[in-house]
Amino acid sequence: MSMRGRRLLPNGDLDHVLDHTRDLWDELRGQRVFITGGTGFFGRWLLETLFWANDRLCLDLSALVLSRSPEAFRKAAPHLAGHRAIGFHTGDVRAFEFPAGKFSHIIHAATESSAKLNAEEPLIMFDTIVDGTRRTLEFARHCGVRKFLLTSSGAIYGKQPPEVTHIPEDHLGAPDPIDPRSAYGEGKRAAETLCTLFSKQYGIDTRIARCFAFVGPYLPLDVHFAIGNFIRDGLKGGPIVVEGDGTPQRSYLYAADLAIWLWTILFRGQNNRIYNVGSEEGVSISELAHMVAASFSPEVGVIVRGKPDLRKAPERYVPSTARANRELGLAPWISLSAAIARTIAFHRDPVA
Repeated sequence: MSMRGRRLLPNGDLDHVLDHTRDLWDELRGQRVFITGGTGFFGRWLLETLFWANDRLCLDLSALVLSRSPEAFRKAAPHLAGHRAIGFHTGDVRAFEFPAGKFSHIIHAATESSAKLNAEEPLIMFDTIVDGTRRTLEFARHCGVRKFLLTSSGAIYGKQPPEVTHIPEDHLGAPDPIDPRSAYGEGKRAAETLCTLFSKQYGIDTRIARCFAFVGPYLPLDVHFAIGNFIRDGLKGGPIVVEGDGTPQRSYLYAADLAIWLWTILFRGQNNRIYNVGSEEGVSISELAHMVAASFSPEVGVIVRGKPDLRKAPERYVPSTARANRELGLAPWISLSAAIARTIAFHRDPVA
């Protein structure tokens, strides 16, 4: 079957993930994995790297992916949908029928991450996160799963205080519960609580990855992710447009490193333990726009529409990842500039 027109992850990225996780995969030898959210940004990276490890290490594993529309996934990613180790289970994460058989590991990565949905239908956002997590945990209990990974979010911390440069896992801040825009963050907080309760009451071995911001192949370029929008603008020839004042601070982890972190947390993370996932290298949105612009040849222009308010400290969304580094040896291996260049190359050349 021809590969022309498909967007496949570069072999170098897949090898990078395998090089940093090679000693972990034996745990999955001959096992079955259940994955929700397998058709999203996180999920496609997890599936690509899972099958890469399976084929090269002869793991003889299988993965069952929950999807509301397996046919849509087959059209979007035929190279994944056609892999001999994958199967699909049709259903909504909030109320899916339990598939038959045993599973050793579950990765629950299904989330409605749309800012538009969070603004216009916050109840749907909240219910999808909370009810979906409970249903998946009930399935974990039903099928005797050994390890359960929840992909949560740094949004659970609420607004990062300006004096906190890198927010740690023990920070007790939270979203504003009476602000409807907090539906996503509050939903993730409730999902984490459910993981803790199921771990304590039913002995499910859970771990939580609080994920921040990322860049890489498969990141949508046309939604609310600033770095994706900037790359989209650059691919069109510019200018790159910053709608705000450009002062908020963010940090970005490359998706191949993200995959390493998630697999490592699943296999080696402590039970009922939370790990921030991201980069500690803060960059302002304006600086980020200029980094992306400089990644094109010729360099494209940048327009910053807003004016900074010098009376206010810039907003920050930057994690401390000391726990993941100290306990699991995790770190960003691919720089932000390289991550941007690889993402641009992926969209310019869809064939691996």
